Amino acid sequence: MSVVGIDFGNLQSCIAVARNRGIDIICNEVSNRFTPSLVGFGQKSRLLGEAAASVQVSNLKNTVSSLKRLVGRPASDATLDKERAYLSCTLVPSGSPSGEIGARVNYLGEERVFSATQLAAMYLGKLKSTTERETGAPVADVVVSVPGWFVPEQRKAVAEACEIAGLNPLRIINDTTAAALAYGITKTDLPESEPRKVVFVDVGHSSTSVAAVAFVKGKLHVKATAFDAFLGGRDLDQLLVDHFVTEFKGKYKFDVSQFPKPLFRLRAAIEKLKKVLSANSQAPLNIEALHDDRDVSSMITREEFEQYSAPFMAKIAPLIEEVLTKAGWTKDEVFCVETVGGTTRVPGVRNAITGYFGRDLLSFTINQDEAVARGCALMCAIISPAFRVRDFDIKDVAGSNVKVTWTQPAANGEELPKELTVFERGSTVPATKVLTFYRPAAQPFDFEAHLDAAATAPVCHVPTWLGRYAVKNIPVGAPETNPDEPTTVKVRVRMNPNHMVQVEAAYALVEDNTPEPEPEVPAEGAAAPADGSAAPATPPPAADEPPKKKHKKVELNVLSTEAGLSRDALLKLREEEGQMAAADRLVNDTEVAKNALEEYIYEARDKKDTTWADYLTEADKAKLTDLVNAAEDWLYSDEGEDATKSVYVEKLAALKAIGQPAHDKTREADERPRAATVLRNALATLQVRADNPDNAWLEGDLQVVKDKIAAARTWADEKLAMQQAAAKHAPLVITSAQLLAKKDEVERQCLPILARPKPAPKVEEPAKTEEKKADATPAQEDPMSVD
Repeated sequence: MSVVGIDFGNLQSCIAVARNRGIDIICNEVSNRFTPSLVGFGQKSRLLGEAAASVQVSNLKNTVSSLKRLVGRPASDATLDKERAYLSCTLVPSGSPSGEIGARVNYLGEERVFSATQLAAMYLGKLKSTTERETGAPVADVVVSVPGWFVPEQRKAVAEACEIAGLNPLRIINDTTAAALAYGITKTDLPESEPRKVVFVDVGHSSTSVAAVAFVKGKLHVKATAFDAFLGGRDLDQLLVDHFVTEFKGKYKFDVSQFPKPLFRLRAAIEKLKKVLSANSQAPLNIEALHDDRDVSSMITREEFEQYSAPFMAKIAPLIEEVLTKAGWTKDEVFCVETVGGTTRVPGVRNAITGYFGRDLLSFTINQDEAVARGCALMCAIISPAFRVRDFDIKDVAGSNVKVTWTQPAANGEELPKELTVFERGSTVPATKVLTFYRPAAQPFDFEAHLDAAATAPVCHVPTWLGRYAVKNIPVGAPETNPDEPTTVKVRVRMNPNHMVQVEAAYALVEDNTPEPEPEVPAEGAAAPADGSAAPATPPPAADEPPKKKHKKVELNVLSTEAGLSRDALLKLREEEGQMAAADRLVNDTEVAKNALEEYIYEARDKKDTTWADYLTEADKAKLTDLVNAAEDWLYSDEGEDATKSVYVEKLAALKAIGQPAHDKTREADERPRAATVLRNALATLQVRADNPDNAWLEGDLQVVKDKIAAARTWADEKLAMQQAAAKHAPLVITSAQLLAKKDEVERQCLPILARPKPAPKVEEPAKTEEKKADATPAQEDPMSVD
């Protein structure tokens, strides 16, 4: 099972996999490390990723981009008007219970509307299949990155899209947090106590995020974040688009912005031009046949580009200032600034960062394009039990205020509205809070969770409902002493690492009047304890002191109704996605079968009179010619253009029934001599070892080896002679595979015998004497000492 991280980008996405004790980036079907974030629809199938990009200019109305910025957004969101300027498809309400925005497209000849969550699921399913093809293993567990300004509803929509695509989202992580993890987990020089303060600036295709992160050994803590959801690379592109549209109006007398296809081609050319300007002082713009077969050309300098982009660059420094203020840091305390996102390569962006700090703090120790994906894969490996990763504690920061609303009964019987901010923007995530309610007994109540519009993400302009939670079966708090007293109800609410609100448990505190057991009284006449250990630990309460109340916890049922798709709706969408994916596979397999037939027609038509000519009889050659001509005429007819997979396979099999034997004989004529040489060389090597005098001790086994070598040599000579005598078009007598198999067989039988170690020579033991030499020699007296 693979552990996968996905950097879900607005322009393109990146996939990283934890394997081989490291993190690898997955390449797609055209060997690119990044896959366009596009979903297209055609008359036969869906077009996902690279397939959608290859036909986007001719299929604009049925190609959906900006998937990340659409997912989870309600159709009533006024900021969607800004997105429409960058989209070529038509946005409409999807009709889903959540009121999510959708896209109207033409799919399989019918007009269809797909919700943004469905579109994201289609694309994530493509990334899943790409990863499975590359790794050769099923993919389930995944961590997906989103911008920090995503509200819980958008994060939940991404998680639901993963589930529809057959993925298990272990974590929905912020882009900057993933980049910080990729930076910190590989550092071996992090301090033990005093944190290293690093600022991350992520300028992506459509938004900018800044984060202040404190690192110590084995830990990272995101102290503060700031965002501009409408400040990205595409906005720089739009500045250039506006410039050239104005220039072409006067120079070529037509308005490019009024024509979708020319405008798309202009945007694509400007994206390349912007990259050239990042490394050069000027860059040309040349587009052939932009409109009405008219070519356009122009030139722009970096100085002009910086002049046009000055308002854009001016917005970066305030975001950094906001982050430092929230974190309580000064400029001098910042260790370095790590940049993420392709737009940070623009010199103006780097100059804006350096200009704010007054010194060059830019660091490039992480890959600007791949750091987020790598961080996601590391996060997935940390969570997954299948991997062992060094401990690394991660504390994130909340991007939204979450409040709870409910009604409280008053003395006059009215219900008074109440609200409480539970999680504040900037607080640590994950976090758990315990809410206390005082409720009349036996009366169920409910409360709701909302986003606070006054202090939440920049794209959320109205309070967003997160869920309703009904608490049931509330008991009487003091049934014996005060039945009318309100019951204390405690609810444990958590903002999980995905920045989503969960109600984990609820319980009531009920007075416990169970009498305490009487202390043991020593039997009459029993001896008192010598050490006084039986004496009470505390003196008994005074007679006038009231006994302390004891309470016990009673678990309560909580019925949750949360924003997002219901379980039944999720399963239905997953089934629908499975059906569309199966239809896509069938169309792809059919196209592969069609291409295989066409390729074989060209191959057979060429080779039947050349390389295959000697290996076909005249009758077979004439029959193959007729079949090739008939198959070619049929393939390019209306019937052959849109046939089923089985028909293509059947016609290919009919051609191969005649052509494949000739193909095999041609190949064998080339490979058989080489295989025969390999066999003869192997037999010769074995023969040398068998004739070695050092192996004479093997005796009978050695003769077995020699017999098998001789038998194999005789068999090969006979078969090769028969093949040489046979006609070229006759059935094969011997194949290269059989010759190599004979080599393996003989080696398998002979090598174990020849590899036996020669036994050591026997050593005769000396004869044993009846008596020890020491016993046969008389004892000598000690010499006399002489003074």
